[in-house]
Amino acid sequence: MQSRLFGTDGVRGQANSWPMSPDVILKLAMASSHYFMKKMPHEWIHGDHRFMVVIGKDTRLSGYMVEAALMAGFVAMGADVVLLGPLPTPAVSMLTRSLRANLGVMISASHNPFEDNGIKFFTADGYKLSAEDEIKIEELAASDIPLASSGKVGKAKRLDDAAGRYIEFAKATFPRGQRLDGLKIVLDCANGAGYKVAPKVLWELGADVIPIGIEPNGLNINKDCGATSLDLIKKRVLEEKADLGIALDGDADRLIMIDENGATLDGDQLMALIATVWLANGSLKGEGVVSTVMSNLGFERYLQDKDLTLHRASVGDRCVLEMMKETGCNIGGEQSGHIILSDYVTTGDGLIAALQVLSLLQKSKCKVSELASTFIPVPQILKNMRISKKIDLNSPSMSRAIKGAEQELGDSGRLLVRASGTEPLIRIMAQGDDQNLLLKIVHNLAEIIKGCGNLAA
Repeated sequence: MQSRLFGTDGVRGQANSWPMSPDVILKLAMASSHYFMKKMPHEWIHGDHRFMVVIGKDTRLSGYMVEAALMAGFVAMGADVVLLGPLPTPAVSMLTRSLRANLGVMISASHNPFEDNGIKFFTADGYKLSAEDEIKIEELAASDIPLASSGKVGKAKRLDDAAGRYIEFAKATFPRGQRLDGLKIVLDCANGAGYKVAPKVLWELGADVIPIGIEPNGLNINKDCGATSLDLIKKRVLEEKADLGIALDGDADRLIMIDENGATLDGDQLMALIATVWLANGSLKGEGVVSTVMSNLGFERYLQDKDLTLHRASVGDRCVLEMMKETGCNIGGEQSGHIILSDYVTTGDGLIAALQVLSLLQKSKCKVSELASTFIPVPQILKNMRISKKIDLNSPSMSRAIKGAEQELGDSGRLLVRASGTEPLIRIMAQGDDQNLLLKIVHNLAEIIKGCGNLAA
């Protein structure tokens, strides 16, 4: 059985519509707390300690609604709620562990526009839910769940120093005694969850910070800024003659960097850089790196030249993390900029990944363009097609088309056609050495998908 509510990264959809409507959100809170209370029947109450849930959010207008619906559902089940306010997704994961909470929740649709919102759950150890957990919670959400008695209804409070705790945690991952003095950094916070904490971390470590995307109004998260819209930060890096740019997404779990010339460094290039240095100093584990089926062939070939393996997981940081556990690797992530450094965190953290790169930059005394020129990516074409209803990619006609395209590419390329787990999109990705062939393949597949008649207007 596959969950209908949960996608590759929690529950996500248009705010105030199914599944991100108050009634569904309320039931999800009730179901998740009931599920974990039942899994820990002897642990959820110890004297004054009650089952506790921490809730963070990004800066979307709909976050108020989602937060209120979640809070009502949790306290109705007898859980105490700690509200963190706007914080990055990895901060919620960290504080779930730090506060010894039983469950953590992040309200965010990550890089999506403000109209969308989502819910990400974390277990007590700071990891995202397993697929099995998600299915069980969805089943419970569709059933009648017994509420707490009147005398056992939970309480809610705000944690005033939540941001400060994460700031100190992030700074502690930076090498002791090292500083960022002399570095001019343009920092784009996407008008999102990192708009307060990220500039403070870099400034307190000594950098000259030029922050942009730090004026959220509930409607402008990810709008023409952040890790998915790089024109603004590239322009500012060049105008300010900055050493580099750092772009986060709406919930700050994604990182893209811009070198001093305005060139983009994506997740593959940043992971290659970190892996190279960690290999040299003996801290790389698992003899490789975990990434996804989307990662560039150039990255894979680069690692092979160093006798390292690129382990390819399915898309989604949960899939990446599961493979990191299986292989023993301590670096994993996605080309899109989700980078998990498991020596420090249990989920993608754009700021902490950036600090690792900044540490290397300060030690090397090189320019970012010199430091990050680890490999030359092979040509890669990605086409996103917005759909109005589901398209069966396993139908005979689609299967024949995809198989034929794969045969055309042969061993010199890779093809991936998949439905997005976070947006109503079909993604076509082709990469290889022959760009003209890639263009033809992507065009032909897009025409076949158009012929299905399920595209959004």
